[in-house]
Amino acid sequence: MAGNSQRRGARSSAGKKGATGGTGGKGRRALAGRGATPPAEMRPGHPAQRRAAADARQRADRARARQRAEESPELLLGRNPVVEALRAEIPATALYVVTDSGRTDERITEALTLATDRGLPLLEVGKAEFDRMSNGALHQGIGLQVPPYQYAHPDDLLQAARDSGRPPLIVAMDGVTDPRNLGAVVRSAAAFDAHGVVVPQRRAVGMTASAWRTSAGAAARLRVARAVNLARTLASYQNAGLQTVGLAGDGDVDLHDYDGFADPVALVVGAEGTGLSRLVREKCDVVVRIPIAKATESLNVSVAAGIALYAAGAARR
Repeated sequence: MAGNSQRRGARSSAGKKGATGGTGGKGRRALAGRGATPPAEMRPGHPAQRRAAADARQRADRARARQRAEESPELLLGRNPVVEALRAEIPATALYVVTDSGRTDERITEALTLATDRGLPLLEVGKAEFDRMSNGALHQGIGLQVPPYQYAHPDDLLQAARDSGRPPLIVAMDGVTDPRNLGAVVRSAAAFDAHGVVVPQRRAVGMTASAWRTSAGAAARLRVARAVNLARTLASYQNAGLQTVGLAGDGDVDLHDYDGFADPVALVVGAEGTGLSRLVREKCDVVVRIPIAKATESLNVSVAAGIALYAAGAARR
């Protein structure tokens, strides 16, 4: 008879159905799903995630290595470079000379004399030890230890302009990586009464011993500032009343047609080959070009900066 089965677990379906317990929202959450699948590099334990983490660690290690290198003294190597640096009186802390390195060489003799006159410590080292110190680079038995450069803040250059009583003239270098170009621009900026040079903190060269040497001592008279973000620094200069003037081969105005150099100006020059980056170019109020022969593709960045600085100096005279 229906409803009277004696089988174990059987129950009657007759009668009124009673209330059932809820799931506490579990059923609804189960139906909602887990959302979009995250990228492979964000899934814990996935090979792509492990590779991404390893890449991040390597980038951090490289950044720390660059910072340590910038904060430690640098060795300027070679007989001619050392003599030129000592003649230019760039800051130095010691002169290293390899024992029996040929004291009869007139360049080593002059380096010893110049270092002695400045009161620099003269340190003799063995060749094997100096090979290790110079990481196997060609040193010709002599090296000058140069301390880390003390950078100014970009705002310090504005203060230097106020103190001078002349309209600000500042050079900003966007991503220049050759220290010789940096040194040459610093030299030209000092020659034409600029108030300083700004370089980016990342992806650009700093004031190395090579840059010091190329500046021919001008870096001791002209401040070099380092900007965390060059585009933001240019924006702050604009807010301070400076016109930002970019320099590029495809500029909108010929250099000899631009008439604003007598006013407060930040002259912006780009990297070797690539020129001004997009973000920096967008911060330029005007982009000027230097007319050159069509057969010549472009000018070296330090040469171009020197021409523009001459034009600025002439306008200010």
